[in-house]
Amino acid sequence: MFPNAMKNTLKNAPATSVIAALCTLVFVVTAVQSRSVMDVIWDSPVGEQMILFGPLVYDWGYLRTLSAGFLHLDITHLALNMFMLVFIGAEVERFVGSGPFVVAYCAGVLWSSISVLAFNFTTPTAGASGALYMLMAVLIAVAYRRSTDLRAPLTLVAVNVAYSLMSPTVSLWGHLGGLVVGLVVGWWLTSPNVRTRWVAACSALVAAVPVVWVLTLPSTIPVY
Repeated sequence: MFPNAMKNTLKNAPATSVIAALCTLVFVVTAVQSRSVMDVIWDSPVGEQMILFGPLVYDWGYLRTLSAGFLHLDITHLALNMFMLVFIGAEVERFVGSGPFVVAYCAGVLWSSISVLAFNFTTPTAGASGALYMLMAVLIAVAYRRSTDLRAPLTLVAVNVAYSLMSPTVSLWGHLGGLVVGLVVGWWLTSPNVRTRWVAACSALVAAVPVVWVLTLPSTIPVY
């Protein structure tokens, strides 16, 4: 029953399926390398190269801001994020289209990383949750476009923000970075006009690139 439900949920959402598969594949590799499913980063060469960590951004810096969004700390972290990705991402993807969805998703990862580098530089960060917060914000716009009840997506965002504020183990700045970019582009990303969706997604991604470049310049990295 569960495989059928998953298949139905991911119907017409190929990008969401691929992103979930990539995250799972990365986790399997890091788990095998670290010989653990509960602490897969620092004993894994792949994990060490992919994690977003301010003092290490000079090494593979540009790619860390994107790769960290496909890396997860442990099996629980992966399971929770993939559950959210499948059920929220698939819904958003079907509405906005796979192409704009992929571009917007990458923008969400980058802006989440930017927020972490700007405000929480010395805390190692990984996971898809920054992009998921972006998707939650876009889901509000989707509900509005459909003229459906906004209480469910608003409650989803409120509960997750409250959790981020109360839990010391999650990346508050990473979550807020993704949420803000989702709120900014959500209306245009859900436009009935396909060109507008592409422009919104690409604008968010292109705008992130120079900011990432500046934040990962050796001259801007604090010395510890």
